[in-house]
Order: sequence, then C-alpha cells, then structure tokens
Amino acid sequence: MAKNYYDITLALAGICQSARLVQQLAHQGHCDSDALHVSLNSVIDQNPGSTLDVFGGSEANLKLGLETLLGVLNASNRQGLNAELTRYTLSLMVLERKLHAAKGAMDTLGNKINGLQRQLEHFDLESETLLSAMAGIYVDVISPLGPRIQVTGSPAVLQSPQVQSKVRAALLAGIRAAVLWHQVGGGRLQLMFSRSRLTTQAKQILAHC
Repeated sequence: MAKNYYDITLALAGICQSARLVQQLAHQGHCDSDALHVSLNSVIDQNPGSTLDVFGGSEANLKLGLETLLGVLNASNRQGLNAELTRYTLSLMVLERKLHAAKGAMDTLGNKINGLQRQLEHFDLESETLLSAMAGIYVDVISPLGPRIQVTGSPAVLQSPQVQSKVRAALLAGIRAAVLWHQVGGGRLQLMFSRSRLTTQAKQILAHC
C-alpha cells in the first residue's frame, strides 16, 4: 500500500515542532505561544477525525514544525542548535517505540490524558495547573521508559519550575505526535531513504501557510 506522505509529514512536523519549542524554552525561557498552544492541544484530543485535526485543522498551525523539519532533513551542520533539534526529534521517536512496547503503558497514558480533559473544565490549557499535570504525566509514564532526553540550554533558565513544566509538557506533545506518526505509516528509515520526498511534501504544505 502506498504511504500517505502528506499525513506522515504533518505528524513528523508535529514532533519537530515540539523539539523546537523545547529548544526555545531551554535557551530563552519562553517560546512561540501559538505553536505551544497547538502542540499542547494535540495531547488532549484523543479522537481526531484526521491527522490535520490533531493540530487544530490548519496547516498553518504547524508552520514552526514544518520549518524545523526542513532544517533537520537538510542540515549540513550537525553541530550546535541543529544538532539539538535532531537529537530531540530522534529521542522522541525512540521513546515512542518504548512506550508502544511497554505493556499497559499506552492504557495508562490514555487514562491520565482523560484526567486532563476533566481538569480543562476548570482550568485553561496553558495554566500552571494543566502544565504541571502534563509534566507529571511525562515524568510518571514516559521518563521511566528511558533513555531520558537530556535537555540543554541556559542553566539559569532551566532551574525555573515553570520552564521545566513547559519543557516536559512540550515533550509529551512530541510523544503524541510520534505515536501519530507511526499510526499513519511513519518510520525512521524514511528519514534516511525518503528525505527528498519528505522535503518536497513539507515545502508544499508550507507554501499554503
């Protein structure tokens, strides 16, 4: 069966968007607020009608992720910030496979996300309460699967509990996108053997944004 590179590219951009948000937060203490909202919201919606619906139904919602994806796919420079983005992206993919393989882990994750939906009736998505709850899910369900993602940035910035919560919430969104990526036919070999196909698709989607 032919792979749907449109959906695969959207999901991959979702992973890359989370990686970029983590990088922005770790270095600056703040990030693209619109992109963060889209990524956090993707965790909450467990019954989307389509891949695009996971990200709010608009390609423009993944602009940051698509730009980041193009940078990762075509990075001639494997050092510095580009290397960080590639490492975060690949680490999220590895953790998603461990989540998939761990007995009962997906059910536990689903149940905890249902709990978030109940909290959303009383708190905003980007409130400290919700961000802490998402960070807690990442620490409780994802971190024990190992290996831990080493987040690098400004030590002073990373000491902030609020930044730590946002980073972990963004990583949880990255796991959500990685789960979606596999569901629509994504696989790590595509990053080696289908780079030009993914690059072309990402550029086409970006042209609509």
